Amino acid sequence: MPSLEKLAAFTAWAKAHIPFTQTAMKPFIITAIFVAALLSAANAQTIKRDIPYIENGHARHVLDIYAPANAKNLPVVFWIHGGGWQQGDKSDVKLKPQWFMDHGFVFVSTNYRLLPEVDMGTLTRDVAKAFGWVNKHIAEHGGDPKRVLVGGHSAGAQLAALICTDDRYLKAEGVSFDTLIGSVPVDGDTYDVPAIIETAETRLRVHGLPPIQNGHRVKFGNTHEKHVDFSAVTHVAKGKGIPPFLVLHVAAHPDTSAQAFRLGNVLKDAGVPTTVFGAKNTNHSKLNDDLGLPDDPATAALTEFVAAVLKK
Repeated sequence: MPSLEKLAAFTAWAKAHIPFTQTAMKPFIITAIFVAALLSAANAQTIKRDIPYIENGHARHVLDIYAPANAKNLPVVFWIHGGGWQQGDKSDVKLKPQWFMDHGFVFVSTNYRLLPEVDMGTLTRDVAKAFGWVNKHIAEHGGDPKRVLVGGHSAGAQLAALICTDDRYLKAEGVSFDTLIGSVPVDGDTYDVPAIIETAETRLRVHGLPPIQNGHRVKFGNTHEKHVDFSAVTHVAKGKGIPPFLVLHVAAHPDTSAQAFRLGNVLKDAGVPTTVFGAKNTNHSKLNDDLGLPDDPATAALTEFVAAVLKK
């Protein structure tokens, strides 16, 4: 689909330049031209869906690729959907594929198996396997496997931050951090899993409320060691080749804000170029859905970040 800016510009041009002798026909003609513009833009890009990244794998071992027309050696976005590690789908990308294609990227969105069918370690390794497939095959779709930006929303933010700080996952797929140009986790609350568990459980306890039956304590394996190991902050260290980070969060949300600053401070202490941006007048879903809109502050921060990482 063409970007909102292009559609708005086209509609304005049509209204100003197309002569009409019958006013009643004007909306119909504009609609026809608008549809033609949509079809033309659709033909100018390639979208391939449900590509298996594991041979004879699970139904969720698939990904989608969005590529501009005649793409060749373009930087790549590897996007991980949210949904509490229990739901969600690679199709929930809203404006992001078009926005990134407009900025010269190939965009990849992946599925992975979910809780409770598999455990957290298994689904994280699914994401790494999808990344490994991209590393081996994205050049066939116009992407540069040595320039990949990893992003994700909510649960996908935790997974994006983890695979960009704990190099064991990508190394298992024969990939190093040298391929990464940046990471953009969006409004995650689990970069430090023990901290969010303590925060949530304390909040419930002091208010005399029962504990959550299937909260983060259970999802992340029910042991302190696992909670620590699934935390991106645990694995941040100098000299690992961790890429620059843009950590987006909802400014008014106490938990995702605290987690964003926690991750940001650890990254900065390790010398990793990091920007933490709190978006105002938004919420957990809207922050993600609005990425790519004109005049959206988080998109402006993303634009600046992308420009910076592509210069390197």
